[in-house]
Amino acid sequence: MPRRGTRPARSRLRDRTARAIASRRVFPYLAGITFLLAMGVGVLVRVIAPNNFDSVGEGMWWAVVTLGTVGYGDVVPTTPWGRVVGAFTIIFGVTFLAFLTATVTSMFVSNEQSGERERLDALREESDDEIRALLRRLDERLDAIEARLDRGAPG
Repeated sequence: MPRRGTRPARSRLRDRTARAIASRRVFPYLAGITFLLAMGVGVLVRVIAPNNFDSVGEGMWWAVVTLGTVGYGDVVPTTPWGRVVGAFTIIFGVTFLAFLTATVTSMFVSNEQSGERERLDALREESDDEIRALLRRLDERLDAIEARLDRGAPG
């Protein structure tokens, strides 16, 4: 039986991701990955293009702005490798923002559907009660009619 530590990291990550998606708790993971990506890219771009970024903080600022698809243009990489990192940062930024947006939207829709389902169930229950009451009144009236018929029927 393999120990937990011997499973490949990719397999553990895949399992954890699947559980997060299934439990609808993927938002913190995506936000965390986006934050870590911004920090890592900020450090990387400072190392790759030191002439364009005066500090790691400035590199992180550029990464956050680029990941958020804002692109102020106040700081930009001009070296070929800096631009490659920038291109990947833009692609990851758009992808993660799309996932974050989809996740939040899904949560809102799910909550709305849940509330609507509860409202419809309450209406259905109320309608069922009204139908039961109507059927009881009809049954009582039929009993009264049958009783009258029985009294007036020749014996």
